[in-house]
Amino acid sequence: MPETIGSPRLLGRLRGFRVFRPILAGATLRERLVACLGALAGITLTGLICGWFFGEGPHIPLIVAPMGASAVLLFAVPASPLAQPWPVIGGNTISAFMGVLAAHLIADPVVAIGVGVSLAIAAMSLTRSLHPPGGAAALTALIGGPAVTSAGYLFPLFPVCINSVILVALGIAFHKISRRNYPHGPVAVPANTHATADLPPPIRVGFKPEDVDAALVALDETLDIDRHDLDRLLRQVEFQALMRTQGDLSCREVMSRDVITIRSGESVERARDLLLAHNVRTLPVVDSGNRLVGTVGLRELALRQAGGLAEAMSEASTAAPDDPAVGLVPNLTDGRTHAIVVTAPDRSVLGVITQTDLLATLARSASAKAFTLQAASAA
Repeated sequence: MPETIGSPRLLGRLRGFRVFRPILAGATLRERLVACLGALAGITLTGLICGWFFGEGPHIPLIVAPMGASAVLLFAVPASPLAQPWPVIGGNTISAFMGVLAAHLIADPVVAIGVGVSLAIAAMSLTRSLHPPGGAAALTALIGGPAVTSAGYLFPLFPVCINSVILVALGIAFHKISRRNYPHGPVAVPANTHATADLPPPIRVGFKPEDVDAALVALDETLDIDRHDLDRLLRQVEFQALMRTQGDLSCREVMSRDVITIRSGESVERARDLLLAHNVRTLPVVDSGNRLVGTVGLRELALRQAGGLAEAMSEASTAAPDDPAVGLVPNLTDGRTHAIVVTAPDRSVLGVITQTDLLATLARSASAKAFTLQAASAA
């Protein structure tokens, strides 16, 4: 279940958020500490690995300064489009090449540094590898001193490209260990489970992707957030607002308590008879202690190839009795889930909330609020 506005866990996180006062949206003190640890491991190991493989010497640096800036993005804001593997590797390498090119073609160093950085921005933009430390990589190629100048066109390959590849590889490993999503990919758009051309119910109403695009055009600013992440954020804002305004009813108040269940050892025919006799789409399957082990519906029974009830049932969607009923909206509108089973901590079945139950609850709540507003206006 998603965290709700009133949940103790989320309130605790919000309090910590306010105390830390991060400059980036969504950042927490824990996230920043993880970023520090990641940068420590990433930069140190990058230097050590380059030292082991290429040896030490004054002829060329083993690690270049732009890697420090890349580490900030890679470990502190891993969801940023500017911190993904291709921007880190491609942006740094391409920019270093632009800097070397400017140094060889332009004699005046002041003009060369300006041209080098501007070429780096243009090249990164065209190759979809925009990475802010790339500007520093271009400058390093221009003002890095005799060791960098003597390396010539090899400088973008080593150390810049090699440093970037090692840093990204270490970043992927670190984020996997710390259970963070990197490389950051867009969340798949919900699919219509009925194989029709209609949009899925969760995104059929409200704003549409073209509305987000129009808003970005109207703002006329470049935001450091992926377009799909922005869409997902706005939909989560909509859901949190719904929770705040409609989250006063708990599952306990909405659920049906006289639940039709079936024991896991009973026959498939018995399950089909119960579904049809009571006109329900989901049947909780329980063990001998009335503890939930799964659910079954007519579709699951029809798709069953062989075996008994255990082979036909699917994993149940559950909620606690004190959870806000409106928090079930994402589950009950996903096109697959028709009922949520309300369970006690020991998994014993307490009740069921269907799509019809939730729809009636939201309609009643909306009517009550509209009546209250009308009464207030009349007064």
